[in-house]
Amino acid sequence: MRHKHGYRKLGRTSTHRGALLKNLAIAIIKYEKIETTLPKAKELRGHIEKLITRARKGDFNAHRAVFALLQDKECTKKLVEEIAPKYEQRNGGYTRIIKTRTRRGDAAPMAFLELV
Repeated sequence: MRHKHGYRKLGRTSTHRGALLKNLAIAIIKYEKIETTLPKAKELRGHIEKLITRARKGDFNAHRAVFALLQDKECTKKLVEEIAPKYEQRNGGYTRIIKTRTRRGDAAPMAFLELV
């Protein structure tokens, strides 16, 4: 049982899970809306909201902290200079999950994750 466990393992090792979340975070920053499985979307929501909160300051240290997690210069710049200032007056809740369909191959529940 996983009572109060804290995070979803998503059937991956910790390094694979970290790489997956990093790549999904880069995708949502680049395209602002992605479709993925529901458990991945729910796990990514906390990850991306922490990044946006950190980027809201907009200073050099925010750039460094975000780049340390994303390892992508273009997405870091877009997050700190374009996306994060839009949420300056908002205390969390930067993303929205919309359930869409079940995937035909394995019946996985799919969802859109988008920036509000």
